[in-house]
Amino acid sequence: MRNRWLALIAVALGTFMTYLDNNVVNVALPSIQRDLHLSISGLEWIASAYILVFAGLLLAGGRVADVFGMRGTFFAGLGLFTAASIAAGLAGGQEVLIGARALQGVGAALLTPTALALLTELFPDPRERGTAVGIWGAVGALALAIGPLTGGYLSQHVSWGWIFLINAPIGLATAVLGAITLPAGRRTGNRSLDLPGLLSSSLALFALTYALIEGESRGWTSGVILGAFALAAAAAIAFVLIETRTTNPMVDLAFFRTRVFTGGLATMGLWAFGVFGIYFFTAIFLQNVLGFSPTEAGSAFVPMALVMAVVATIAPRVESRFGAGRTVAAGMALMAVAVGMLATVGEGSRYTDLLPWFLLFGLGGGLLLPLTNVVLGALPVARAGIASGMLNVSREVFGLLGITILGAILANRQNAATGPVLHRFLAGYQFSLVVAAALVAAGVPIALVALRRVRTPERPAAAQPEPELQPV
Repeated sequence: MRNRWLALIAVALGTFMTYLDNNVVNVALPSIQRDLHLSISGLEWIASAYILVFAGLLLAGGRVADVFGMRGTFFAGLGLFTAASIAAGLAGGQEVLIGARALQGVGAALLTPTALALLTELFPDPRERGTAVGIWGAVGALALAIGPLTGGYLSQHVSWGWIFLINAPIGLATAVLGAITLPAGRRTGNRSLDLPGLLSSSLALFALTYALIEGESRGWTSGVILGAFALAAAAAIAFVLIETRTTNPMVDLAFFRTRVFTGGLATMGLWAFGVFGIYFFTAIFLQNVLGFSPTEAGSAFVPMALVMAVVATIAPRVESRFGAGRTVAAGMALMAVAVGMLATVGEGSRYTDLLPWFLLFGLGGGLLLPLTNVVLGALPVARAGIASGMLNVSREVFGLLGITILGAILANRQNAATGPVLHRFLAGYQFSLVVAAALVAAGVPIALVALRRVRTPERPAAAQPEPELQPV
């Protein structure tokens, strides 16, 4: 199908929008607070409402795509996300803005897993799909760079509303291109949503995400946070019981006995744990220690993301030669080294002291792209939506864990240190990076074991059978 490469552009643009809104808001929060006269609580929820709803509904979005078709789910998510972005950009008060951010999360939860799952339908040949996933990943890496830069520039020089309104032309272009190129798609024979499983999984993810977001401000031992963790655990147990007893489960728990699938999710989680924390706390380091403006801090990550984007496009060729296990393990090792070396940068340093390790980190991150293709290929094509949803859940939840746990380690180390405020912050920051490096490094043996002997074929087979599940 000639149009499938144009369809890839539509899929990548849809992903770009949701990734952009994951990190575009943070640097614009001071401007929003001044213009709307927001309370601290309102400001926190502008940032949190999106990720709370997004993470909570990701599995549901993947299931909806599998049952009702990927094309329709893609356009539903795209339309809702674009409309909510316009509402957020025009909001005149915190209630409207928070509500619009939550609706953005609903749209993103439909759009993100569907966009990734569409790649399995557009590119049934694993080799071509590897190239497509590499391009898709490069666009996602660019969003990581452009997000903070765009948010800082627009809020500083134009208006904070445009960090949301910019999604309108992107959404319109994506809709037009998608309408022309995306296939009608297929629906599964089973039209059951598995509502008990969907509700219990969403409740577990909502409660866990809420506890991770609010734990620092409310206190990790407060009744609300402990109650949220307890609710998340109870809902997760209920979900497992429901899925083992229903005839048409949303998630077949036998998938977790698949070495590639389970190991791939674990590797993705360890990657996200380190990466999200690094982005979050290094942005603070750049501004508080090096004295960068918000726009300059956002610009500092651009070289890293550009290297990641370029390497992502060639990673499938590296995988075809060395195999997925060694390629992903090499990427994790490079990132672990980069994070560990960032921990050596301290007082009196300059951006040029950070840049080599930023570039090394981008190189490792680009080599990780085959992991996405491997995880998607580990499950039957009819479950591509839920596989994509679980991959994204692993990334988002472990990313939040990275921010909260590394933040707690930083705060604890900072409180234990003595001397000026800057010195104590650096003590906590550097120690948290050492912990992050160790966790990212733990993904190396997991990737080598879980992804061993997984290799992209040199040429497409005559027929593509559904992958055989390999027990752990």
